[in-house]
Amino acid sequence: MRSATAGLPPPPASRTASSLLASFRPCTQTEVRRIIMQSPVKSCTLDPVPTFLVREFVDLLLPFLTTLVNTSLMQGQLPASQKHAIVTPRLKKSGLDPTDIANFRPVSNLTFMSKVVERAAASQLNAYLSANGLLPRHQSAYRQKHSTETAMLRVWSDILASADVREVTLLGLLDLSAAFDCVDHGILLQRLEVVFGLAGTALGWIRSFLTDRTQQVSYRGCLSSTQCVLFGVPQGSVLGPLLYVLYTAELEQIVARHDQRLHMYADDCQVYLSTSVEDVPLTVSKFAACIADINAWLSACRLRLNAAKTQLLWLGSSQLLDKVECHDVLVLGTRVAISDTARDLGVVIDRELSLAAHVTAVCRSGYNQLRQLRPVVRSLSMNATKTLVQAFISCRLDYCNSLLYGISDGLLQRLQSVQNAAARLVTGARRSDHITPVLRQLHWLPVRQRVVFKIAGLVHQSLVGAAPAYLADDCHLLSDAGRRPLRSHSNDIRKLLVPRTHNKLGDRSFSAAGPRLWNDLPPGLRRPGLSFDSFRQSLKTHLFGN
Repeated sequence: MRSATAGLPPPPASRTASSLLASFRPCTQTEVRRIIMQSPVKSCTLDPVPTFLVREFVDLLLPFLTTLVNTSLMQGQLPASQKHAIVTPRLKKSGLDPTDIANFRPVSNLTFMSKVVERAAASQLNAYLSANGLLPRHQSAYRQKHSTETAMLRVWSDILASADVREVTLLGLLDLSAAFDCVDHGILLQRLEVVFGLAGTALGWIRSFLTDRTQQVSYRGCLSSTQCVLFGVPQGSVLGPLLYVLYTAELEQIVARHDQRLHMYADDCQVYLSTSVEDVPLTVSKFAACIADINAWLSACRLRLNAAKTQLLWLGSSQLLDKVECHDVLVLGTRVAISDTARDLGVVIDRELSLAAHVTAVCRSGYNQLRQLRPVVRSLSMNATKTLVQAFISCRLDYCNSLLYGISDGLLQRLQSVQNAAARLVTGARRSDHITPVLRQLHWLPVRQRVVFKIAGLVHQSLVGAAPAYLADDCHLLSDAGRRPLRSHSNDIRKLLVPRTHNKLGDRSFSAAGPRLWNDLPPGLRRPGLSFDSFRQSLKTHLFGN
């Protein structure tokens, strides 16, 4: 992969840091204990002691472990014994050809203590980056308050808002080949120093973390010979993903220079721009120019954009899409055909924004899981069955369900049928039994109410600063917008400004649906100072009451 980008000079830094992180501070025993107890109970073959034993005797070992962590951070060195990894190849997606090596992701299994030190460093680095506003605004991976759902909701809301003003959107889903494994250490360290202000022992520790690493590949119980790692950040490490985010942070500025929008989740890039039907040819040329600049910057960073796996879609209302005559786009010398559907961060999106293909995929997966669970539930208690159903069925119904607001009743009913079948499996109810008492017995909100529950929760988090800034921008209090509520209308307290929309597609965007659903809540649920847990509990009670 890197050979295709050899010989190119690294791109110059677009800006210089105005802040400085020269050293990490020592961790307290309380901090180290919290890191250990909140870490996954996983062990590596390199660990001298299983992780569960470390956690069991953590209070006895804590003084020694704290000294180990602080010595590493203060000296700016990660011990060589903590820089060896056992790499386990894993298929990127189920169903891929296991004979093709390109379908595997190399996951590094590292010692438990190396991850403890990493978490201590990553916590301080994240705090520094957040305090100084250095993290890319539209990168949603490996960050608190961010998720694939918030990323998808932002992109989806932008596309629906464009459709509301009779525009179509060209969305490009870019594919990077082995992005984590091609990161250049020299470029990364220079960027950390110049752009993000790392220096001294803080930068020295990250240099030590990156360099002189070794690894062995484990396959079918056999280990390969030890090899030196010359580039890349370890997949499976704690700090590696954050370093990748910083390495590619400048992509946002490149796309913005072309008046287009970018949203990233790790190495999944979504580039999109909206236009009127009349300006489609000009838009296509602008899009191609933007992709060319992205590719040039990535190549200079030793990363490779795979045009063959890039997917393109025109999105909008069916009436406008029928007028779009562009059926393929020239991307880096390759003709990329326009797709009707594509899977984006686990959501199957379709050109007419109906989400019918996504509902079909969720229903197919849900019924398949139910068929596999049905033979074993006779041997399980009701609570155990409920736990399994929630893990394998409810999580599928809830994943990115904030995007489902405003879809057709028929599609919602298909999802509701999956939930009804799951409820009957748990309780043993017959098909002829009315389902509402069964759902109440399980304390499960129906699918439509679950969508409202998710969106209202995101609005609440946006208002208290616990949601991504790109979602909070859509939630404006009437009082902040210069419109004071009337004294005679107590229900107007903490209501949000609802933007004007022109059609049902616009009504489905988070910028319109979120404030509208929030304003419909009782005043007691909108009152300031209500914790998120209390809000969720009261909201669920309210939705059950309706």
